[in-house]
Amino acid sequence: MYDIIIIGGGPAGLTAGLYAARAKKDTLIIEKGIEGGQVTETTGIENYPGIDKIDGTDLGKKMADQAKKFGAKIVMDEVDSVDLTGEVKKIKGFMDEYEAKAVIIATGANPRPIGAPGEKEFKGRGVSYCSLCDAAFYEGQDVYVIGGGDSAVQEALFIINFAKKVYIVHRRDELRASKDLQEKAFNNDRIEFIWNSEVVEIKGEKIVDEMILKNNQTGEVKSIKSDNPFGIFVFIGYVPNTDIYKDQINISDEKYIITDDEMRTNLPGVFAAGDIRQKTVRQIINAAGDGAIASINAQKYIDEAEGNLYEGFKEE
Repeated sequence: MYDIIIIGGGPAGLTAGLYAARAKKDTLIIEKGIEGGQVTETTGIENYPGIDKIDGTDLGKKMADQAKKFGAKIVMDEVDSVDLTGEVKKIKGFMDEYEAKAVIIATGANPRPIGAPGEKEFKGRGVSYCSLCDAAFYEGQDVYVIGGGDSAVQEALFIINFAKKVYIVHRRDELRASKDLQEKAFNNDRIEFIWNSEVVEIKGEKIVDEMILKNNQTGEVKSIKSDNPFGIFVFIGYVPNTDIYKDQINISDEKYIITDDEMRTNLPGVFAAGDIRQKTVRQIINAAGDGAIASINAQKYIDEAEGNLYEGFKEE
């Protein structure tokens, strides 16, 4: 049995693993894909403190190597079911079964895709789901924002600081965003709207150079093509990976795990960190912060349960 098992090997999970292993806890990180998680799908990261620019795959590997350096074990497996209600936390993967005294859930949330052909192929090569990560790459160029809610309009207002022009593509004839955000967007002469339209295909060679839109009222198909690179930013929501936890852990209406500021869930010894949590900002830096907090509190939970609580952790 492990001291701490971390489900998910993205920035939150790897940071939690680093802190746990460095504290001499027997630590296991379970990751179903590539070490680093979704960060590996980002081609250029320029906003991680202390690093001018790094490829997402390289950052993920550095984080994983650092965790392993201090003794964390990383296994490739996909978790099928969990029993987290008892003192011993039980995790069943497709490859093996695992037990731990404490568990940190860091399985993240995936941006909701458009579902159009070409979207997956051009992710990170013209298709983005994060303006803070990628807007600067489109300075002086045209950008198309897909969506009509608060997040889409907020991101469009941010992207316009870099782009020559931003087009908001929405499948309805009016926005769902709050009135104050709508007013800001409508009053910006470099933001235009393409109503009643859906993306049906994304094309290109090495990078995106064409997007096919269909008007869902008239059926008209329109090609947007440019000799210059342009960006497609998708903001139609996120899909948190919480299905296997929903019968045991408190989940929000949006299907995110609810925690307190110390990353504790409603179950003793079970913590959550990163994009899986109910919160408003989802960046690598605060995912890592969540992981550190969750790990420290998981260590505290184990030490309290075993009567090994040292002076620094005692409550006043």
